Amino acid sequence: MAATFTQPHAHGRLFSTSPVAKPTRKLLSPFTVRMSLQENGPSVAVVGVTGAVGQEFLSVLTDRDFPYRSIKMLASKRSAGKQMTFEGRNYTVEELTADSFDGVDIALFSAGGSISKQFGPAAVEKGTIVVDNSSAFRMVDGVPLVIPEVNPQAMHGIKVGMGKGALIANPNCSTIICLMAATPLHQRAKVLRMVVSTYQAASGAGAAAMEELELQTREVLEGKPPTCNIFSQQVCPFGDALLSYLCSFFIVFSCFTSEADEMVFAGCVQYAFNLFSHNAPVQPNGYNEEEMKLVKETRKIWSDLDVKVTATCIRVPVMRAHAESVNLQFEKPLDEDTAREILKNAAGVVVIDDRASNHFPTPLEVSNKDDVAVGRIRQDLSQEGNHGLDIFVCGDQIRKGAALNAIQIAEMLL
Repeated sequence: MAATFTQPHAHGRLFSTSPVAKPTRKLLSPFTVRMSLQENGPSVAVVGVTGAVGQEFLSVLTDRDFPYRSIKMLASKRSAGKQMTFEGRNYTVEELTADSFDGVDIALFSAGGSISKQFGPAAVEKGTIVVDNSSAFRMVDGVPLVIPEVNPQAMHGIKVGMGKGALIANPNCSTIICLMAATPLHQRAKVLRMVVSTYQAASGAGAAAMEELELQTREVLEGKPPTCNIFSQQVCPFGDALLSYLCSFFIVFSCFTSEADEMVFAGCVQYAFNLFSHNAPVQPNGYNEEEMKLVKETRKIWSDLDVKVTATCIRVPVMRAHAESVNLQFEKPLDEDTAREILKNAAGVVVIDDRASNHFPTPLEVSNKDDVAVGRIRQDLSQEGNHGLDIFVCGDQIRKGAALNAIQIAEMLL
């Protein structure tokens, strides 16, 4: 059956599809609250409001008519004093301090792990419920790590008005997008092992990375050397610690020489028309931090320390929306037709699986959309007895992978 799409538009919720795709309105229940600015709403603060996710926080608050009686726009000292307009009202961005949370019920954080560690606990001490988008608290015992469609029970009892603050962590974007599709199948047949390959967009590295990808694309097409400020790579032909140190020195030096591209030391990773291993630091076990987030967060969210997860994360030259190839091994048999029906009825998921037209999820089609799209649903031929499936998943990293998930958590606090 064919599935056709209208051109993606800003922050739309609905896909135009044939019956193979479930309308995204299912996402509105039970997590959406349809209200507007009102005196009995919570007081809200947005930390990191000038960043890509901070701006998306505001868009999602508007799109979902989130109720609030007041809202604070908080950012670094550098951004303090900037003027912003939100829902027809003018606001001045305030510098984030420990006193910023007096009288604040809900604080939405997306300013990096160090800022969250510094100010998150201070906000909680003042009675604020913090929804944090960084990795600072995700693996801390006692801090709920929540995808509302997946494990809402993890934040049971945490509500605005309970008289004390709390921390709630937003999972990593690649984890959210993966588990939105994998969890409904896990609930039916129990996943024993999951192999994930991610193809992650510039948006995951922030607004500056998105700007650099656009700039590099123009430069490469014009025959100019690409500007590299966001992604860098240390290429060293030597092995011992001393020479590795010297490599680090010469990389810095190479940034100031016209012969940098001819040296054995390279300080620039071209992003345009290229792809490369995710820029997160590589750990002693050979996995980078992004890959280990998928491993550890999946186990915590599913409350299953025995599930086997392995991941390879790749940065691709896509502006926003991540794609993931997911291989699942199940304890119980699960055929592809049953899996497809399960996913069609899963909240926040739309199925795009048109084999006849070779039409499956793409990052472009899910950009600025709330739903996670799933396709390429097929039996894993390497496993016997319908105990394995392959699926392909796409989701907007800024939207469901960050801001939308956080606002859904905030809605559950009301």
